[in-house]
Amino acid sequence: MIEKIKQYTGRFSEGKLWQKLANFARLVGLKVVYMVLLLFFAYRRKETPSWAKNIIIGTLGYFLAPFDAIPDLTPIIGYTDDIGILSFGLVTISAYIDNEVRINARQKLKSWFGEYDESELEEVDQRL
Repeated sequence: MIEKIKQYTGRFSEGKLWQKLANFARLVGLKVVYMVLLLFFAYRRKETPSWAKNIIIGTLGYFLAPFDAIPDLTPIIGYTDDIGILSFGLVTISAYIDNEVRINARQKLKSWFGEYDESELEEVDQRL
């Protein structure tokens, strides 16, 4: 799985990430956006080691790739493979997701989604 993720590292850029989230946040839903934001803010931590940052970049690169195992053009179904890769990336680097990362991700969610039910994010947090 790590080898598959590594091939997508070249697709990651902050600008592309923010653009995709701006265009598709509501479509992919709160949990998926939360997963992406956890990875992104873990990537921004200076304490996150380079091996973990490489996994994050590859995972987010896969999310950004327009053509992956299941094309993202199909609502909901098109993001099932992305969810699997995001989950793998999160579990792999979970030691670098601290309270600050969670707070930053939740603040960004609030700015995009407004008030939301925090219990929707519990499933993601429990995997970590």
